[in-house]
Amino acid sequence: MSVWIIFKLLGSLALLMFGMKSMSDSLQKMAGPQLRHVLGAMTTNRFTGVLTGMLITASVQSSTATTVMTVSFVNAGLLTLAQAISVIMGANIGTTLTAWIMSAGFSFDITNFVYPAFLLGIVLIYLRKYRIIGDFLFGLAFLILGLGTLKMTGTDLQLGENQAVLAFFSSFDPDSFLTTIIFLLLGGVLTFCVQSSAAVMAITMILCSTGALPIYQGIALVLGENIGTTITSNLAALSANIQARRAAFAHLFFNVFGVIWVLIVFKPFVNFACGLVGLDPTADTLELTRLSFALAAFHTAFNVTNTAILIGLIPIIEKFVCWVLPSKAQDSEEEFTLRFIQGGIMRTPEIAVFQAQREVGRYGEQTQNMFKLERELLETSDNDKFDKAYDYIEKLESRSDKMEMEIARYLEAVSDAHLSDETKAKIRAMLRMINEIESVGDSCLTLARIIRHRHAGSEDFTQDQYAAIKQMMDLNDESLTQMNYMMTTEREVLSIDKMSYLENKTNSLHDQLKHESIEDVNNHVYSYRISTMYLDLIGECEKLGNYVLNVAEARLMIPKDA
Repeated sequence: MSVWIIFKLLGSLALLMFGMKSMSDSLQKMAGPQLRHVLGAMTTNRFTGVLTGMLITASVQSSTATTVMTVSFVNAGLLTLAQAISVIMGANIGTTLTAWIMSAGFSFDITNFVYPAFLLGIVLIYLRKYRIIGDFLFGLAFLILGLGTLKMTGTDLQLGENQAVLAFFSSFDPDSFLTTIIFLLLGGVLTFCVQSSAAVMAITMILCSTGALPIYQGIALVLGENIGTTITSNLAALSANIQARRAAFAHLFFNVFGVIWVLIVFKPFVNFACGLVGLDPTADTLELTRLSFALAAFHTAFNVTNTAILIGLIPIIEKFVCWVLPSKAQDSEEEFTLRFIQGGIMRTPEIAVFQAQREVGRYGEQTQNMFKLERELLETSDNDKFDKAYDYIEKLESRSDKMEMEIARYLEAVSDAHLSDETKAKIRAMLRMINEIESVGDSCLTLARIIRHRHAGSEDFTQDQYAAIKQMMDLNDESLTQMNYMMTTEREVLSIDKMSYLENKTNSLHDQLKHESIEDVNNHVYSYRISTMYLDLIGECEKLGNYVLNVAEARLMIPKDA
């Protein structure tokens, strides 16, 4: 075997993997928001959940993308864990389409379609308006080219005539259960190392279609691929939250359970699956062109049958997963920590942006909770309670700064990917939103400092001043409530009118109170010192209202599909 052929083999696999990724990314850019809406609307029961996961995965050619999207919906409270499990089951079925695409590539010469696809793709990319479609065609062309080159390389290798290769595989007893286990483990390890079940499936098809690898051992490799692809997501989920870990573990459990029952009825089930494409694996001479289809048929039959067995047991699976991974008691003071964005989860740009949107929404809610503490601080006369509340606000403001930086770093990392213009607009809007929300947090700390300054002195606000401050804070709280409503509501139904009304009302009240305060000082109703602190407080409330309006304006900059 020459070094050149080895490089050709590895390069073909690289083309295949790159083509699959390009296709998946471009399809998600074309239909990402719609797919998310479908996922949220079509999971009313376990059967529609399976169908939804199957259709979405078949559309975007990425079960990982579907799984990550599903986890983000669970975190957001839009899907239950049971619904997520059904979607993941469907994703397992949808991902088998990849095997059928590859089996067609190994059975027919489809490379003639490559060059027209490249030509049309580059034209569409330069037109820019249809750039995403051009990216999809390029990915498809690379996929087909990789498959065609793999097929030719497999022929050049003449593995079916290579005595060393034949001797290696023949050293394993085809009737031994141990042989099946060895190849199953090998398939899992290879998939984990390569990080692509499609690449390992392609290698398996090369070995089987050249006659080097017996069909039973090839199918054992396919079984291992099903487990190997879940190990990656489970390791990635170790640094994620409890719902992400549960969803990843449910995926692992689903596939391991399937492998166990298939091993019990291994040969009868393999014979059944191969029979679906007209292949008799027990025959002395096998039609090599059908072997790749036999692998695809087994992959589909395995996942469909496994889903049929387990779909009625989803509530039990949910309880089992929650028992294995119980929730830890959360610290009631744990604020401003990332929940929807998890660095360990494999990120797909379009889905990552959706997760960031959920995180920005949560950031706004946490900031409003921080603002609500100002009234408690204002009304507290006990020194110990006051100091404790003030220290807590300081701690929250520091955490708010960190949360802003974490979200910004995440969005910057996502923006490095090849994104659609709409997604770029979303990222720009979200960066502005978190900057303004952080300014709200700064205003909260400023308010707390002014109140502490008043608390340390001997003078106090008058009852009228307290009433006016509370009136300003009520307007701020109403504005924050409207801001958070806008961040968690579909763009199509949003309007800036109510936010503008609240902002104008806050400004008018501020000007009125400022004028009245000047008159009160002139009439010696209270001292100049207390007036200064009073004006600082209502002035900061007016600034806070401006920041909240800026957040709402940035929200309206996000395209209307979000």
